[in-house]
Order: sequence, then structure tokens, then C-alpha cells
Amino acid sequence: MGEFLSVERRGKVAVLTMSKPESMNAIGTHADCDDIINTLRVLGEDRGVSAIILTGSGKAFSAGGNLKSMQERKGIGVLDQPDSTRANYRRGVQAVIRALMDCEIPMIAAVNGHAVGLGCDLACTCDIRIAAESAKFACSFIKVGIVPGDGGAWLLQRVLGYPRAAELFLTGDRFDAQTAKDYGLVSEVVPDAELLERALAIADRIVCNPPRALRLTKRLLREAQHSRMSDILELSAAYQAIVHETADNREAINAFVEKRAPVFTGE
Repeated sequence: MGEFLSVERRGKVAVLTMSKPESMNAIGTHADCDDIINTLRVLGEDRGVSAIILTGSGKAFSAGGNLKSMQERKGIGVLDQPDSTRANYRRGVQAVIRALMDCEIPMIAAVNGHAVGLGCDLACTCDIRIAAESAKFACSFIKVGIVPGDGGAWLLQRVLGYPRAAELFLTGDRFDAQTAKDYGLVSEVVPDAELLERALAIADRIVCNPPRALRLTKRLLREAQHSRMSDILELSAAYQAIVHETADNREAINAFVEKRAPVFTGE
């Protein structure tokens, strides 16, 4: 893969670590964006991957965008004139968010430190979020005089509801891991040293299930965020017809009837 993400395979789990601790894992270049997008594409094509853990190196999960690049008007943000800036956002950071949202592999955010601005929104694209005790969060675009240009205005209110999301975006306030749990942004807060172990334990409870059904279940959950019930019923019937023809479905039923542990192959 590229230089921004390191990838470690642990059986059916892929651990993705943002690996620029010197910049607090800020995303500053199109190469950073392309690395994330290409990594997700490669993993998505690998039927041996059934869960992804996204975390950061050093003291940050991700500090979001690179302010130095913004100051110099280069990188993935502001450029020489508005139309160029608009196109720059679309091909860079917004393409990253689209790739994360389109990923059908269940994703766990293991927030190890500061998750600020875009960094917080990256965590919101994941299906499950847990945090280390030292983690800090902020939806702090307003503090540098910009709006959430990465889709965060859509993401956060679907996690927290409109009133809380509005409070966080309009104040830009920082908050700690326990507050994040109280808000419902993360489901667990664990000691720093136990974060990855806990994320892997959750991933193990996911990857023991049939791979095809896992991916289609996640797709249904994603589509249900913006679809009518009638549309989801139709999509559910179609997906159900697909998984009923898998070998893993037959194995699951046979194992249940025969009172034994199932052995799934992904077929």
C-alpha cells in the first residue's frame, strides 16, 4: 500500500493504521487520500477480509486536515480560486469519505487519541466506534473559519441526532472520551493499552459469521439510512434470495439442526 496507511492482516481482520504521527495523522495530500481509497478497494476485493479496524499511530487518531497546507494553499483543501478548491475537495477528502461509506466490510474505529474535524468524521464513517481513555474529539471546523467540507454535517447528525450535532459543529468544543460515550459517539471507553485488543475482540465476534451475509447486512444498514421502508423490504428480499443460495447458509442451518459448530468457507 502507500505511505499514509499501514496494513496488518490478522486472519480475517485487516488493521489499518494511519501512520504519520509527526503530523498527528492529518490528511494533507492527494497521495494520502489515494492511499486510503486504493487500500479499501483492494481489501473490498479480498473475500478473505471480513472486518477492518481503523486506528492511528502516536498520540492521535487523526487531527483531520493539514492546516499548514491550507495556509500555503496547496494539498487537498483551498487552492488559487473557488472553482479549483471545489474540485479539489471533491477529488480528495470527499472521495475518501465516499470510499469509506461504500466499503461493505464491517469497520471498527479504534480511536486512540485526538480525533479532530475530519478525523472525527472519519470515525463516524465506521460502523462501530470505541475509544481509548485519552482520546479527545472535536468538530472544530468553525474554529478555523470553515464549514465541514467532508460530509460531516450528514454523518454526525445520523450518529447523534440533529441537536447534539448542531451543538458540536456550532461551538467547535473539544470533549473527552467519556463525554463521547455519553453522547453515543462511541460505544465503549477502554484503557489506552487495551484499545487494539478490545477492537480485535469485537472483530472476532464479527468475522466468525458468514462473509457474504456480513457484507450484505452492512449494505442493508447503509441503504436504510436514507431509504423508505418499502424500498428496504424490496432490497432485503433480493439480498435474502442471494444468501439463501450460498454454501454458508446451508452449513449454518445444517450445523444448527445437528447441534454442532458451523464451518464457514465464504462460499
